[in-house]
Amino acid sequence: MTTTAPPAPAQDAPAPRRRHSKLGDRLTLSRALPMVPAAFLLVGFMLGPILYSLYLAFTDSAIRGDGAEDTSFVGFDNFIDAFTDADFWNSVALTLVFTVISAVIGQNVMGMMLALLMERANRVISFLVTSLVIAAWILPEVVAGYLLYTFFSGEGSLNTILTSIGLPAQDMLFTAPILAVSFANIWRGTAFSMLVYSAALSSVPGDVYESAALDGAGPVRRFRSVTLPLMRPAIATNLMLTTLQTLSVFGLIFIMTGGGPARQSQTLPLYMYEQAFSYGQLGYGTAVALLLLLIGAVASLVYLRLLPEEDKR
Repeated sequence: MTTTAPPAPAQDAPAPRRRHSKLGDRLTLSRALPMVPAAFLLVGFMLGPILYSLYLAFTDSAIRGDGAEDTSFVGFDNFIDAFTDADFWNSVALTLVFTVISAVIGQNVMGMMLALLMERANRVISFLVTSLVIAAWILPEVVAGYLLYTFFSGEGSLNTILTSIGLPAQDMLFTAPILAVSFANIWRGTAFSMLVYSAALSSVPGDVYESAALDGAGPVRRFRSVTLPLMRPAIATNLMLTTLQTLSVFGLIFIMTGGGPARQSQTLPLYMYEQAFSYGQLGYGTAVALLLLLIGAVASLVYLRLLPEEDKR
Protein backbone atom coordinates (compact mmCIF):
# COMPACT_ATOMS: atom_id res chain seq x y z
CA MET A 1 0.00 0.00 0.00
CA THR A 2 1.49 3.20 -1.05
CA THR A 3 0.92 6.44 0.71
CA THR A 4 1.16 9.81 -0.81
CA ALA A 5 2.57 12.70 1.10
CA PRO A 6 0.11 15.47 1.78
CA PRO A 7 0.56 18.47 -0.44
CA ALA A 8 2.85 21.06 0.97
CA PRO A 9 1.05 24.14 2.23
CA ALA A 10 1.10 27.03 -0.14
CA GLN A 11 3.67 29.59 0.82
CA ASP A 12 3.51 33.28 0.26
CA ALA A 13 5.71 34.54 -2.51
CA PRO A 14 6.98 37.94 -1.43
CA ALA A 15 9.47 38.17 -4.26
CA PRO A 16 6.95 39.34 -6.88
CA ARG A 17 5.71 41.98 -4.48
CA ARG A 18 9.24 43.24 -3.99
CA ARG A 19 9.69 43.32 -7.74
CA HIS A 20 6.46 45.27 -8.15
CA SER A 21 7.50 47.58 -5.34
CA LYS A 22 10.89 48.22 -6.92
CA LEU A 23 9.25 48.79 -10.29
CA GLY A 24 6.85 51.28 -8.74
CA ASP A 25 9.72 53.11 -7.02
CA ARG A 26 11.59 53.32 -10.30
CA LEU A 27 8.53 54.71 -12.07
CA THR A 28 7.99 57.27 -9.31
CA LEU A 29 11.65 58.27 -9.42
CA SER A 30 11.63 58.54 -13.22
CA ARG A 31 8.58 60.82 -13.03
CA ALA A 32 10.04 62.93 -10.26
CA LEU A 33 13.47 63.49 -11.85
CA PRO A 34 12.20 65.91 -14.56
CA MET A 35 10.67 68.04 -11.79
CA VAL A 36 14.00 68.55 -10.03
CA PRO A 37 15.18 71.48 -12.24
CA ALA A 38 11.77 73.15 -11.87
CA ALA A 39 11.96 72.71 -8.09
CA PHE A 40 15.41 74.33 -8.00
CA LEU A 41 14.13 77.23 -10.11
CA LEU A 42 11.13 77.73 -7.82
CA VAL A 43 13.33 77.70 -4.74
CA GLY A 44 15.92 79.99 -6.30
CA PHE A 45 13.66 82.54 -7.95
CA MET A 46 10.55 82.48 -5.72
CA LEU A 47 11.19 81.08 -2.27
CA GLY A 48 14.63 82.68 -2.05
CA PRO A 49 13.47 86.26 -2.75
CA ILE A 50 10.46 85.80 -0.45
CA LEU A 51 12.64 84.74 2.45
CA TYR A 52 15.13 87.51 1.71
CA SER A 53 12.30 90.06 1.67
CA LEU A 54 11.12 88.82 5.06
CA TYR A 55 14.64 89.31 6.33
CA LEU A 56 14.97 92.82 4.88
CA ALA A 57 11.68 93.96 6.43
CA PHE A 58 13.17 93.51 9.91
CA THR A 59 16.46 95.27 9.19
CA ASP A 60 17.66 98.82 8.51
CA SER A 61 19.05 97.83 5.12
CA ALA A 62 19.57 100.84 2.85
CA ILE A 63 21.08 101.78 -0.49
CA ARG A 64 23.22 104.46 1.08
CA GLY A 65 24.14 105.61 4.58
CA ASP A 66 24.61 103.53 7.71
CA GLY A 67 22.26 100.77 6.64
CA ALA A 68 24.27 100.20 3.47
CA GLU A 69 27.57 99.75 5.31
CA ASP A 70 26.38 97.76 8.31
CA THR A 71 22.89 96.24 8.15
CA SER A 72 21.46 95.45 11.56
CA PHE A 73 18.30 93.79 12.86
CA VAL A 74 15.72 96.35 14.04
CA GLY A 75 12.76 94.09 14.86
CA PHE A 76 9.35 95.67 14.27
CA ASP A 77 10.70 99.24 14.05
CA ASN A 78 9.95 99.51 10.32
CA PHE A 79 6.33 98.50 10.86
CA ILE A 80 5.99 100.87 13.81
CA ASP A 81 7.41 103.69 11.68
CA ALA A 82 4.87 102.91 8.97
CA PHE A 83 1.93 102.92 11.38
CA THR A 84 3.01 106.27 12.79
CA ASP A 85 3.62 107.90 9.39
CA ALA A 86 0.78 110.07 8.09
CA ASP A 87 2.00 109.60 4.50
CA PHE A 88 1.66 105.83 4.89
CA TRP A 89 -1.97 106.11 6.00
CA ASN A 90 -2.63 108.57 3.17
CA SER A 91 -1.31 105.96 0.74
CA VAL A 92 -3.44 103.23 2.33
CA ALA A 93 -6.58 105.36 1.97
CA LEU A 94 -5.77 106.24 -1.65
CA THR A 95 -5.03 102.58 -2.43
CA LEU A 96 -8.43 101.55 -1.09
CA VAL A 97 -10.19 104.35 -3.01
CA PHE A 98 -8.33 103.46 -6.20
CA THR A 99 -9.13 99.74 -5.79
CA VAL A 100 -12.80 100.20 -4.98
CA ILE A 101 -13.46 102.70 -7.78
CA SER A 102 -11.42 101.08 -10.54
CA ALA A 103 -11.63 97.35 -9.71
CA VAL A 104 -14.53 96.50 -7.40
CA ILE A 105 -16.97 98.89 -9.05
CA GLY A 106 -15.56 100.05 -12.38
CA GLN A 107 -14.04 96.98 -14.01
CA ASN A 108 -16.64 94.56 -12.67
CA VAL A 109 -19.69 96.65 -13.57
CA MET A 110 -18.32 97.60 -16.99
CA GLY A 111 -17.22 94.05 -17.64
CA MET A 112 -20.68 92.71 -16.75
CA MET A 113 -22.44 95.31 -18.91
CA LEU A 114 -20.23 94.60 -21.91
CA ALA A 115 -20.66 90.84 -21.50
CA LEU A 116 -24.45 91.21 -21.42
CA LEU A 117 -24.42 93.49 -24.48
CA MET A 118 -22.08 91.19 -26.41
CA GLU A 119 -24.42 88.28 -25.71
CA ARG A 120 -27.21 90.06 -27.58
CA ALA A 121 -25.17 91.92 -30.21
CA ASN A 122 -24.65 90.67 -33.74
CA ARG A 123 -21.36 89.13 -34.78
CA VAL A 124 -19.86 92.26 -36.37
CA ILE A 125 -20.54 94.57 -33.43
CA SER A 126 -19.39 91.94 -30.98
CA PHE A 127 -16.11 91.52 -32.87
CA LEU A 128 -15.44 95.26 -33.08
CA VAL A 129 -16.21 96.01 -29.44
CA THR A 130 -14.27 92.98 -28.18
CA SER A 131 -11.27 93.94 -30.31
CA LEU A 132 -11.24 97.52 -29.00
CA VAL A 133 -11.58 96.47 -25.37
CA ILE A 134 -8.90 93.78 -25.61
CA ALA A 135 -6.56 96.17 -27.46
CA ALA A 136 -6.61 98.46 -24.42
CA TRP A 137 -5.91 95.48 -22.16
CA ILE A 138 -2.90 94.12 -24.07
CA LEU A 139 -1.17 97.49 -24.32
CA PRO A 140 1.98 97.71 -22.17
CA GLU A 141 1.28 99.57 -18.95
CA VAL A 142 3.78 102.31 -19.76
CA VAL A 143 2.24 102.91 -23.20
CA ALA A 144 -1.27 102.95 -21.75
CA GLY A 145 -0.16 105.38 -19.03
CA TYR A 146 1.30 107.81 -21.56
CA LEU A 147 -1.79 107.65 -23.79
CA LEU A 148 -4.08 108.34 -20.86
CA TYR A 149 -1.82 111.12 -19.62
CA THR A 150 -2.23 112.87 -22.96
CA PHE A 151 -5.99 112.30 -22.77
CA PHE A 152 -6.47 113.79 -19.28
CA SER A 153 -3.82 116.53 -19.42
CA GLY A 154 -4.71 120.21 -19.67
CA GLU A 155 -4.24 120.32 -23.44
CA GLY A 156 -5.32 116.76 -24.03
CA SER A 157 -8.16 115.11 -25.91
CA LEU A 158 -10.62 115.30 -23.02
CA ASN A 159 -10.54 119.09 -22.85
CA THR A 160 -10.69 119.32 -26.63
CA ILE A 161 -13.94 117.34 -26.54
CA LEU A 162 -15.35 119.32 -23.60
CA THR A 163 -14.62 122.75 -25.09
CA SER A 164 -15.99 121.71 -28.49
CA ILE A 165 -19.42 121.09 -26.93
CA GLY A 166 -19.34 124.22 -24.78
CA LEU A 167 -18.29 122.68 -21.44
CA PRO A 168 -15.46 124.09 -19.30
CA ALA A 169 -12.06 122.45 -19.52
CA GLN A 170 -10.96 120.15 -16.68
CA ASP A 171 -7.42 119.30 -15.63
CA MET A 172 -8.18 116.10 -13.72
CA LEU A 173 -4.50 115.23 -13.30
CA PHE A 174 -4.26 118.16 -10.86
CA THR A 175 -7.80 118.63 -9.53
CA ALA A 176 -8.74 114.95 -9.06
CA PRO A 177 -5.71 112.78 -9.87
CA ILE A 178 -6.95 109.67 -8.04
CA LEU A 179 -10.13 109.73 -10.15
CA ALA A 180 -8.10 110.19 -13.34
CA VAL A 181 -5.91 107.16 -12.65
CA SER A 182 -8.98 105.17 -11.55
CA PHE A 183 -10.75 105.87 -14.87
CA ALA A 184 -7.54 104.97 -16.67
CA ASN A 185 -7.34 101.64 -14.87
CA ILE A 186 -11.00 100.93 -15.71
CA TRP A 187 -10.31 101.63 -19.38
CA ARG A 188 -7.29 99.35 -19.39
CA GLY A 189 -8.54 96.44 -17.25
CA THR A 190 -12.22 96.01 -18.15
CA ALA A 191 -11.42 93.45 -20.87
CA PHE A 192 -10.47 90.81 -18.31
CA SER A 193 -13.80 91.11 -16.48
CA MET A 194 -15.69 91.09 -19.77
CA LEU A 195 -14.03 87.84 -20.86
CA VAL A 196 -14.67 86.18 -17.49
CA TYR A 197 -18.33 87.16 -17.45
CA SER A 198 -18.84 86.27 -21.11
CA ALA A 199 -17.59 82.76 -20.39
CA ALA A 200 -19.83 82.51 -17.32
CA LEU A 201 -22.90 83.71 -19.25
CA SER A 202 -22.30 81.17 -22.01
CA SER A 203 -22.48 78.36 -19.44
CA VAL A 204 -25.93 79.36 -18.12
CA PRO A 205 -28.56 76.95 -19.53
CA GLY A 206 -31.05 78.61 -21.84
CA ASP A 207 -33.99 76.61 -20.50
CA VAL A 208 -33.57 78.34 -17.13
CA TYR A 209 -34.30 81.70 -18.76
CA GLU A 210 -37.23 80.20 -20.64
CA SER A 211 -38.74 78.85 -17.42
CA ALA A 212 -38.30 82.21 -15.70
CA ALA A 213 -39.92 84.00 -18.65
CA LEU A 214 -42.88 81.62 -18.55
CA ASP A 215 -43.28 82.46 -14.86
CA GLY A 216 -43.61 86.13 -15.81
CA ALA A 217 -40.12 87.32 -14.87
CA GLY A 218 -38.92 90.34 -16.83
CA PRO A 219 -35.33 91.01 -17.95
CA VAL A 220 -34.37 92.74 -14.68
CA ARG A 221 -35.94 90.03 -12.54
CA ARG A 222 -34.27 87.28 -14.61
CA PHE A 223 -30.90 88.98 -14.22
CA ARG A 224 -31.33 89.41 -10.46
CA SER A 225 -32.89 86.04 -9.68
CA VAL A 226 -31.31 83.76 -12.30
CA THR A 227 -28.14 85.22 -13.81
CA LEU A 228 -26.47 86.62 -10.71
CA PRO A 229 -26.93 83.52 -8.49
CA LEU A 230 -25.60 81.23 -11.21
CA MET A 231 -22.64 83.54 -11.83
CA ARG A 232 -21.75 83.93 -8.16
CA PRO A 233 -18.54 81.84 -8.37
CA ALA A 234 -17.36 83.76 -11.44
CA ILE A 235 -18.14 87.11 -9.80
CA ALA A 236 -16.27 86.25 -6.60
CA THR A 237 -13.27 84.92 -8.52
CA ASN A 238 -13.17 87.94 -10.81
CA LEU A 239 -13.47 90.34 -7.89
CA MET A 240 -10.52 88.67 -6.17
CA LEU A 241 -8.31 88.67 -9.27
CA THR A 242 -9.06 92.26 -10.29
CA THR A 243 -8.57 93.47 -6.72
CA LEU A 244 -5.17 91.80 -6.38
CA GLN A 245 -4.09 93.13 -9.76
CA THR A 246 -5.23 96.66 -8.94
CA LEU A 247 -3.50 96.70 -5.56
CA SER A 248 -0.17 96.25 -7.37
CA VAL A 249 -0.68 98.81 -10.16
CA PHE A 250 2.44 100.96 -10.36
CA GLY A 251 3.45 101.92 -13.89
CA LEU A 252 0.10 103.41 -14.91
CA ILE A 253 0.01 105.82 -11.95
CA PHE A 254 3.74 106.54 -12.08
CA ILE A 255 3.55 107.62 -15.73
CA MET A 256 0.35 109.64 -15.35
CA THR A 257 0.92 111.52 -12.08
CA GLY A 258 4.04 110.18 -10.34
CA GLY A 259 1.92 109.99 -7.18
CA GLY A 260 1.28 113.73 -7.16
CA PRO A 261 0.43 116.44 -6.98
CA ALA A 262 1.20 116.67 -3.26
CA ARG A 263 0.79 112.87 -2.82
CA GLN A 264 -2.86 113.03 -3.91
CA SER A 265 -2.46 109.89 -6.04
CA GLN A 266 0.38 108.14 -4.19
CA THR A 267 -0.88 104.62 -3.65
CA LEU A 268 1.06 102.06 -1.61
CA PRO A 269 3.18 100.73 -4.52
CA LEU A 270 4.37 104.28 -5.26
CA TYR A 271 4.94 105.02 -1.56
CA MET A 272 6.95 101.82 -1.28
CA TYR A 273 9.02 102.74 -4.36
CA GLU A 274 9.69 106.22 -2.99
CA GLN A 275 10.87 104.94 0.38
CA ALA A 276 12.98 102.10 -1.01
CA PHE A 277 14.62 103.73 -4.04
CA SER A 278 14.19 107.52 -3.80
CA TYR A 279 15.11 107.64 -0.10
CA GLY A 280 17.18 104.45 -0.19
CA GLN A 281 15.45 102.74 2.77
CA LEU A 282 15.23 99.17 1.50
CA GLY A 283 14.23 97.68 4.85
CA TYR A 284 11.40 100.14 5.38
CA GLY A 285 10.19 99.83 1.78
CA THR A 286 10.15 96.04 2.06
CA ALA A 287 8.10 96.27 5.27
CA VAL A 288 5.54 98.40 3.41
CA ALA A 289 5.48 95.78 0.64
CA LEU A 290 4.65 93.09 3.21
CA LEU A 291 1.82 95.23 4.55
CA LEU A 292 0.49 95.58 1.01
CA LEU A 293 0.68 91.80 0.70
CA LEU A 294 -1.29 91.49 3.93
CA ILE A 295 -4.03 93.77 2.56
CA GLY A 296 -4.28 91.57 -0.53
CA ALA A 297 -4.49 88.43 1.63
CA VAL A 298 -7.32 89.91 3.70
CA ALA A 299 -9.20 90.90 0.53
CA SER A 300 -8.78 87.36 -0.84
CA LEU A 301 -10.22 85.85 2.34
CA VAL A 302 -13.22 88.16 2.13
CA TYR A 303 -13.90 87.14 -1.48
CA LEU A 304 -13.48 83.45 -0.66
CA ARG A 305 -16.33 83.85 1.81
CA LEU A 306 -18.55 84.84 -1.11
CA LEU A 307 -17.98 81.54 -2.88
CA PRO A 308 -20.54 78.76 -2.42
CA GLU A 309 -19.37 75.92 -0.21
CA GLU A 310 -19.16 73.44 -3.08
CA ASP A 311 -16.73 75.72 -4.96
CA LYS A 312 -14.34 75.94 -2.01
CA ARG A 313 -13.49 72.24 -2.09
